[in-house]
Amino acid sequence: MNTHLPTTSRRQFLSAAALGAVSCAAATSLSQPATAIEPIPRNGQSKFKFSLAAYSYRSLLQKGKDGTEPTATLTDFINDCAKLGCDGTELTSYYFPKAVTHDYLRSLRRQCFRLGLDVSGTAIGNDFGFPPGEERTKQIALTKQWIDFAEILGAPVIRIFAGHVKKDSTPAATHSLMVSGIEECCEYAGQHGVHLALENHGGPTATADGLLQFVRDVNSPWFGVNVDSGNFHSDDPYRELEQIAPYALNMQVKVVMTGPDKKKVPADYKRLAKIMRDANYRGYVVLEYEEAGNVREECAKHFQEMKAAFA
Repeated sequence: MNTHLPTTSRRQFLSAAALGAVSCAAATSLSQPATAIEPIPRNGQSKFKFSLAAYSYRSLLQKGKDGTEPTATLTDFINDCAKLGCDGTELTSYYFPKAVTHDYLRSLRRQCFRLGLDVSGTAIGNDFGFPPGEERTKQIALTKQWIDFAEILGAPVIRIFAGHVKKDSTPAATHSLMVSGIEECCEYAGQHGVHLALENHGGPTATADGLLQFVRDVNSPWFGVNVDSGNFHSDDPYRELEQIAPYALNMQVKVVMTGPDKKKVPADYKRLAKIMRDANYRGYVVLEYEEAGNVREECAKHFQEMKAAFA
């Protein structure tokens, strides 16, 4: 696959591949070893800032299974981030009102600024694996809408997903669809000063090799990786994290990690810090708490432990 084509013509090529016009070429490209690209240029030594993902508060921010109303709002979450001593707050899209207004976004931005917080980023649950049609159009429209919202919030990055292979499709065709969808949205994101960071989150990004295929094929200066410490499940997930760290625009830290046996073991925060330090990463390290317990207490505890390890 020619990674040096102009963005527009390259997208047309990828779309054609997805539809089968060049399916053989696409399959060949995916079967051959990809040429490595240069890591994201860094200026000087590593520098970490710390944030908390609103996903950590999901049990408080969404309705209960019995239909009970949420017990906290994003405003409450932002206040807690300030109390914890965070540098930033990640305002995950799932917990916004269904009808998001620009005034609401500006009110959150105002609150963050007055509390001395950046909006470190946001996140969406997109899927670029759909073929051309209504659902794909909806997924791209969702991403572009949140690019608009991120610009108003002052969020520099959005965590995105690649998606999943659909029935009656192939990995090669789906990869082409995903690449073309990401490139289209990156082109729009660049017009608004927002980066898109692809997360290692199952499906074709479940392994470092799979994620790096996107790093090599997506042609945009507004694209990079969201390193999620808990989403590789190989015999050596730390090694996989080392492979993708040079391309990081953002980092999510989970408090546990799991291998092929699915057994949870505490994350080694110091080892994670070394991986990012060795990659000269400069940016946000975001705690994303997913375990049981009192989330306010657990987030406070793990945030301080994580921050100390990355200091």
